Amino acid sequence: QVLLVESGGGLVQPGGSLRLSCAASGSIFSILRMGWSRQAPGKQRELVAGITSGGRTNYADSVKGRFTISRDNAKNRVYLQMNSLKPEDTAVYYCNAAYNNYGDSYDYWGQGTQVTVSS
Repeated sequence: QVLLVESGGGLVQPGGSLRLSCAASGSIFSILRMGWSRQAPGKQRELVAGITSGGRTNYADSVKGRFTISRDNAKNRVYLQMNSLKPEDTAVYYCNAAYNNYGDSYDYWGQGTQVTVSS
């Protein structure tokens, strides 16, 4: 199994920035694609960003130009740099991991970290 633990969430003002971090442990040798998802109360879960083992990235239209996903394989970590945050970015953010480099589904989820954008 794979354990994913997110950190870095919190309360920020509109226009501010946060950097989320995800630490992976366990049987991680077969993990290829990693990403971030989010869900706000009463709203559908949204795939925010993904990154393949080769470094190819994809972003939801709602965050393009503002968020950047990256990974450090030596440290078994994936990051989400979030800039120019908006109130509509408020959600629980989840770290995800998959055994493949394609598709929008994931095999593992973290426990989530709350991001709140408010004045």
